[in-house]
Amino acid sequence: MKTFVLLALVAACSAAVFKVPATQSGSLRAKLISEGTYPQFLATQHAARIEQLNSGSQPFLDYFDDFYLGNITLGTPPQPATIVLDTGSSNLWVIDAACNSQACNGYPDSGYKKQKFDTTKSSTFTKETRKFSIQYGSGSCNGYLGTDTITFGGLTIKTQEFGVATHLAEVFGYQPVDGILGLGWPALAVDKVTPPMQNLLPQLDAPLFTVWLDRKLTISQGGSGGLITYGAVDTTNCDSQITYVPLTAKTYWQFALDGFSVGTFSENKKDQVISDTGTSWLGAPNTVVSGIVKQTKATFDWTNELYTVDCSTMQTQPDLVFTIGGTKYNVKSVEYILDLQLGGGKCALAVFSMGNGGFGPSWILGDTFIRQYCNIYDIGNARIGFANAHHSF
Repeated sequence: MKTFVLLALVAACSAAVFKVPATQSGSLRAKLISEGTYPQFLATQHAARIEQLNSGSQPFLDYFDDFYLGNITLGTPPQPATIVLDTGSSNLWVIDAACNSQACNGYPDSGYKKQKFDTTKSSTFTKETRKFSIQYGSGSCNGYLGTDTITFGGLTIKTQEFGVATHLAEVFGYQPVDGILGLGWPALAVDKVTPPMQNLLPQLDAPLFTVWLDRKLTISQGGSGGLITYGAVDTTNCDSQITYVPLTAKTYWQFALDGFSVGTFSENKKDQVISDTGTSWLGAPNTVVSGIVKQTKATFDWTNELYTVDCSTMQTQPDLVFTIGGTKYNVKSVEYILDLQLGGGKCALAVFSMGNGGFGPSWILGDTFIRQYCNIYDIGNARIGFANAHHSF
């Protein structure tokens, strides 16, 4: 499952610009590692991936890390739900109150009780006969479609089509979320559902939104996580100088990457890349991951299935340098080396290998990149912009 989410929807509104503060939940992976349950969790996920591959599905990998959480309400009277705001998908779904599996209720040791949507208590809900099913990297959800009023970020959509999940993969039971709200393009939406963002556009000053993610001393920390601004560029947390590049596809937020380098390693092959708020780390081709590992002198942790370096090098490792539209974007090692409380003075390298089999994007620029650069998702001009993000440290 991918991961970007906004919490505490107390919106400060100026005309048709809506600024929504974000809260970060902390790293699920760090929590499981500290409890000594991460290897068992990985084994369960491996089994799920084998099942997916046997069914002919090849989803992006998920790395179960920090979440940026956000609240919405659905129905009349409004019922709350905490959801993932995800630029890597385009559907909205929440959990049906009638689903009583452990995944739907939330595992007791997750520390989070699910907020489920009771369709029988909403006077404005209309159930459809159509079913829905969505496959994510960590598992699937399925159920039926319906329409109702939804509100998020101070914005209300009177009739929004969305999924009501009656079955969830086990991984969702560990995560502090009640659903996902996709911010991708309509062509990416399952069942040809119109994404909420497209329904919001008439209410906004400008057809765009800005994502700024805050930085934490340790990735296991929760608390304030950033800000999403609907209808305007965030001029408080982002530099005024913005560089835009055109999208190469209107499915994901996809564009061209001209080249990449780290230390003495470089690759100038033009690849397709997506900006994905729902992915915590950086996804890259195998050759690039090998180059990063060599330049950082990382070693593989077979128990936790990730690359590690000494935490003492967090501030001194070479920058990851992305060339996009002729401009170089440097990601500092403080962003791509994370303290997951592994012990032994070891920290995680926040990169993973992409295996797209020649189809789809070769890279994912997840929260590791977005924390360094505000991303401006310009729907009206089919482009994406980048500006330096401001942080307190």
